[in-house]
Amino acid sequence: MCLAIPGRGEEITSDGVIKIGRVNFGGVVKRVCLDYVPEIAVGDYAIVHVGFAISVIDEKTAQETLETFRAMGVLEEELATEEVVFARAAVAPQSPCPDGSCSPAEKKEEPVS
Repeated sequence: MCLAIPGRGEEITSDGVIKIGRVNFGGVVKRVCLDYVPEIAVGDYAIVHVGFAISVIDEKTAQETLETFRAMGVLEEELATEEVVFARAAVAPQSPCPDGSCSPAEKKEEPVS
């Protein structure tokens, strides 16, 4: 799943070419590209999708959205670090046909007698 998540801008800088910010997503802070929202200021909330702020929103909407995502249990998954994502993948059940090339009959595992 890949959600657009609201976060609060804590710092705005530039690397000389790109406007970058530190954005707080309910306690998790990540670096985000802010080029698509030139009007953003420190303290503003933005919707962020795959590392890019795409829209500035009001605080009430941002907090309601964060709470909804928490209640759904998806916020933790979306904001996980790379290490956590790899650790989860390592213990997840593996498909015998990850590319979907198996026929439905091949996908079923035969019981061991």
